[in-house]
Amino acid sequence: MPPRLAAHIFVAALIRRAEIEGATALVGRRGEREAGAVAIKLIETAQSFTAPRCRALTRATLATGEQGWSWLVGPEPDYENAVDAKLAREAEFDPDLWVIEIEDREGRAFVDDPIM
Repeated sequence: MPPRLAAHIFVAALIRRAEIEGATALVGRRGEREAGAVAIKLIETAQSFTAPRCRALTRATLATGEQGWSWLVGPEPDYENAVDAKLAREAEFDPDLWVIEIEDREGRAFVDDPIM
């Protein structure tokens, strides 16, 4: 297995990539700099007159041994407060967790690894 990129570098690259593609991204929760886990909160802003709907992904090792992403909340979106509560429980379990919030009209995650 190839070495894993430090969390803070991955986070900075993900935020930059989202912004280049026209989305808004920020660090919602800062985790351990080198080896913290990463969760992505996807906020879909396409529905302009309703509360935003959200989904969340976490980094996972797939059955094949490859790195990928799994749905913490999703693939169907839920209300933002439900997603925030789930992420808060994850942070209680793993205090090193980073949470990246991405607001995008299309709900894109901007990751190359597979989403399961």
